[in-house]
Amino acid sequence: MPVLRLVVASALLSVLSVGTVVASPSSVDEKIRNALQLDQNIARGEKLYAAECAQCHGQRALGSASRVIPSLAGQRRAYLVKQLADFSEDERASREMHAVINKPGLADEQAWADLSGYLNSLPRASFPQTGDGRGLELGEAIFQDQCASCHQEDGRGDDDGFIPSVRDQHYAYLVRQMRSIASWHRLNVDADLVRYFDSLDTEEATAVADYLSRMRGPIKDHERMNNDGTSNN
Repeated sequence: MPVLRLVVASALLSVLSVGTVVASPSSVDEKIRNALQLDQNIARGEKLYAAECAQCHGQRALGSASRVIPSLAGQRRAYLVKQLADFSEDERASREMHAVINKPGLADEQAWADLSGYLNSLPRASFPQTGDGRGLELGEAIFQDQCASCHQEDGRGDDDGFIPSVRDQHYAYLVRQMRSIASWHRLNVDADLVRYFDSLDTEEATAVADYLSRMRGPIKDHERMNNDGTSNN
């Protein structure tokens, strides 16, 4: 693989699961800070999820490979809060999500704190959809050599911040997000990453997605770490 692609790939997986952290409008940043400072009511989050989210993401938040809907179970809490804030301020494009996030029950920061806490507490997907398995060596090389320093070698993400978990996710969703980013359909992604995704050929993009979709085994540290450093284990 060309050296330039390997260098840029170090930031590759920050955007695969549900988005990445880049410069945001002050309104988004303020909402994120406020939500992360609030106490989580997991029981209320469970009720919110059942009422507003389960129809698409499933009763256990495992998503749908056939409908290209992501699994949210076990995802980083701070990362989930940021995505909800981005959807609320149109920093992420999705007609369906904009309709959901603007409902009275989900339109405030306490709801985001509760919902993200509940999702973070759920067991991760055990058998997400995978690819054809033909590019796993290439996918592993890109991830372990260039991305694991941020996402950790087991793909669990950042224990303390906004870097998402990129394991236990459906292959089709990972591939779609790469293509969406390359087409400038993700407003909360840095322009350099957009250009990088646009430069990836099909073999490279699908290899990384397939490798991630096949990550199995235990999480080494803090399987469901909250942003405040506490664990739901």
